[in-house]
This record gives sequence, C-alpha cells and structure tokens, in this order.
Amino acid sequence: MNPAVQELIADEPHRVLQLGDTEVVVLGTAHVSRASADKVRALVDTGAFDSVAIELCESRQRAMLDPDAIGRMDLFSVMRKGQAPMIAASLALGAYQQRLADQYGIEPGAEMRAAMDGALDRGLPLALIDRDIGLTLRRTYRAVRWWERMGLIGGLFGSVLSREKIDESEIERLKEGDMLESTFSEFAEQSEDLYRTLIEERDHYMAAHLRRLAANPDTRRILAVVGAGHLPGIAEQAEDHLTPPDAILEALDQAPPKARWPKVIPWVVIGVILAGFAIGFSRNPDIGVQMVTDWVLINGGLAAIGAIVALAHPLTVLTAALAAPLTSLNPTIGVGFVAAAAELFLRKPRVSDFASLRQDTTTPRGWWRNRVSRVLLVFLLTTLGSAAGTYIGGARVFSHLFGG
Repeated sequence: MNPAVQELIADEPHRVLQLGDTEVVVLGTAHVSRASADKVRALVDTGAFDSVAIELCESRQRAMLDPDAIGRMDLFSVMRKGQAPMIAASLALGAYQQRLADQYGIEPGAEMRAAMDGALDRGLPLALIDRDIGLTLRRTYRAVRWWERMGLIGGLFGSVLSREKIDESEIERLKEGDMLESTFSEFAEQSEDLYRTLIEERDHYMAAHLRRLAANPDTRRILAVVGAGHLPGIAEQAEDHLTPPDAILEALDQAPPKARWPKVIPWVVIGVILAGFAIGFSRNPDIGVQMVTDWVLINGGLAAIGAIVALAHPLTVLTAALAAPLTSLNPTIGVGFVAAAAELFLRKPRVSDFASLRQDTTTPRGWWRNRVSRVLLVFLLTTLGSAAGTYIGGARVFSHLFGG
C-alpha cells in the first residue's frame, strides 16, 4: 500500500480488500463530519488511486448536484404516476438534512462531494455503487407488514417536521451510517425485514459493484467511500468468489414483486359493499337509503377532513367530499388524485413556490404555506381519509343488515 495512504487511514475506520489483482481501500466515513470530507480529499490528492467509488446512486447524485431539481417537477404527472408519496418522502428527508445543516453547521454528504470533486480534478473514473434510492425504498416498503407501514411513514414525517433540536445521540448514529438508514434506524433495529432491504441488501449490492469494478484490467487501486456502518457487511460480501457480481446486481435491482392479494382486496371490498347495498334495498328501501347515506357521509366526510387538515381550498374540500364515495367504489382512480387536481386548478403554484420548496418544507408551517407541498398534502391526506372511510363506512353499512 502507498505509504501516504497508509498514514492517512491509520486512525480511520477502513478495510483493505484484495480483489484479484486490484487493491480496494474502503474508507468508512461519517456523513456529517467535516473531518471525513477533509480525509477523502487528502486521499484522492495522494495520486495513489486510479478510480474512485462512492456510496451514491444516480438519483442521489443528481439531488446533491442540483438540489432545486425537485422544484421543477410536473405535479400533475407526479400524481398521475403515483409518485406523490415518494416525492413527499424525498422532501421530508431533505428537510431533515437541512435541520442538521442549520443546527450544527454541517453539510451532510460533504465527503461524497469531496470524492466527486477530487475525481473530476484528477480525471479519475467515478463509480456510483449504491442501489437507486427509489428502488430501495420500494423494496423496503414492500418488505414490511402492511400495519407497520403507517408507523414508518408517521415516524419519518414526525421526525423531520419536529421543532425539537436533533440531539447528540442522533448525530452519533449518523456518524455510523447514512441519512437514509439513520432516519429509519429505530425501525431497522426491530424489524429483520427492514434491516435486510435497507442495509444488508445494500451491503451486498455495493460489494458486488466493487467486485465488478475490480475485474477491469485497467483498474488496480480503488478508493471506495462509504458510511462507516457499511464496512463489515461490504468486507464480508466482497469475499464471495462463487456468485458472479453481475448476477447479484441483477437480482437486487429487481423491483419488488407485486403481491396478488393487495391488488385483489379493493375489488373484493367493493364487491362486498355493493352486495350489502343490494341486500339492504331488497329487504327494505329505507334501509338501503340509510346505508347509502351513511356510506356517503362517512367516506366523503373523512376525505373532506383530510382536505381540511391540508388547508385545501373550500372547493377542493367539497370536491373531496363528493368524489370519495364514488372513487372508493372504483380502484382505478383515487380521491387523492381528484382532490389534488382540483387544488392545482384552484391554486396554481407560483414560480416562487417551486423556488422555495426545499426551504419551506424544513418547517411544519412551510408544508402548508407552499402551494406545491400543500398539493402533496391534499393528495396524501384525502387518500388516507377515504381509505379509513371505506372500512368504517363499510362496517356501518353492514351493521344495518344485522340489526345495528
């Protein structure tokens, strides 16, 4: 090993891997530490490496290089493609990062930027070795049980919208991993499925990526910059000499399989509710009318409450109330889409809303004040209200059939 490199990493968490004829120095960094960024910069400047690899995917790199890109999105297209929850989660994570920057004067990911800048300055190949964050979140969401998902979502938004200062223990956790896993660290410790998709799979993915890079005959010395928490897993998985790295990457790049039951369940619920209406009218028209009235009031009312909580336009609230009882009987379109489209029409976001989106979403008030983020809230909260209304209203419908 180069003596200068050896001296620089002596007191740092690291692993030195020999992958064939290629030496890989895997440096474990603290994603919220200026010292880590300085160390990465010094290592690249030694000239000892002919390639640099970093724990980023293309989408995270784009977000780092162009943080305002999310403000140029097409909101209607985002909702039509069902991407509103993912955009809201990205804004929430960004808000958490901004709170760190404001509170401690720390730039999260500074060591990754140092690695990118150093590779560019020296003309070195730069490899992004982490899995796409969107795919990781989808696999994570699909891996946990359905009743755990609301806890995950609530925990994420509760932590990033909190007015409380981030305490030192949270900073210490960030020093051991990355922003993504640290946000869900409490859940990951309690859920084997969550740990597997969020952390273990990424260790496998990054180790396989490093193995593939090392197979390039023109590459002999690689500097890999990852969160310190990934070091043991990457080092262990890099020793897998039996499974081809391309096979590992292909398997872990697969979108999570769509479960059959969740797709069928809405149609089953609708069929049961419509059957209940039919039975009610056949027994007594008054009972049938009461069942339909309860369904409309409960489903529409809860969707409207969601819109009110989102501080939607009064006509958007009315739209949610009228649409929810109908869209709940048609899984191909949701009330969230209808209500958000109405809010977009009634309160078109201004250029200033897109420009200030990332800053506004760092505070609870900003989420409701900014017209872009408020549309996302309308989508999410009316959807949640209608979903609750479907099951509560359905139970009420059948209570009439059994003497309730």
